[in-house]
Amino acid sequence: MRSRFDEQLSILNTEMIEMGALCEEAIALASKALTTGDVTLSENVSAISSDIDHKERDIEARCMKLLLQQQPVARDLRQISAALKMITDMERIGDQAEDIAEIITFLDGRTAEETVHICDMAAETISMVTDSVDAFVKMDIGLAKAVITHDDKVDEYFDKIKSSLIKMIARSPENGEYLLDMLMIAKYFERIGDHATNIAEWVIFSVTGEHKDS
Repeated sequence: MRSRFDEQLSILNTEMIEMGALCEEAIALASKALTTGDVTLSENVSAISSDIDHKERDIEARCMKLLLQQQPVARDLRQISAALKMITDMERIGDQAEDIAEIITFLDGRTAEETVHICDMAAETISMVTDSVDAFVKMDIGLAKAVITHDDKVDEYFDKIKSSLIKMIARSPENGEYLLDMLMIAKYFERIGDHATNIAEWVIFSVTGEHKDS
């Protein structure tokens, strides 16, 4: 019975990796569209976001089966409940990547090259998402804590971008709409970083039984 349960947990981990990879792909495509102005790339993000939604439902169903059909011990329960929390954050990451992509379609080919730090911020959030899922699979508290620390860097980028954009709007009010779009994109990247942080915090919970909000 235990071997069957362990097999199902292994499948769950694989599905979590796959969902995390979809999130990375969605953010990376949105980021590339932002730097190239390629609207076709941004349109592909919507399809990936839909795949993320399907994966969320599949993982949720697997977790429910594990809880109802098996007899998990305390650590197993923490891992499964953490996975359920994490997929909610990953689904929102997909939504926010899609939101970024949608804004890009209205930029008329303009890119983020005119705005400092947004591409750096995007790269940082992709790394946070990758590491947070890796931390779950490896049950690596150190990696999870590193993700949480990196959120400070993302917040720092956002503050710099916001300050820069406010100055640019004052200098060039005719570019106000474009610059406000850039600010909204930066805000979505900040939220993605927050969701990656949430994932990392649930990793720590799954290993230790402790959560910052408990």
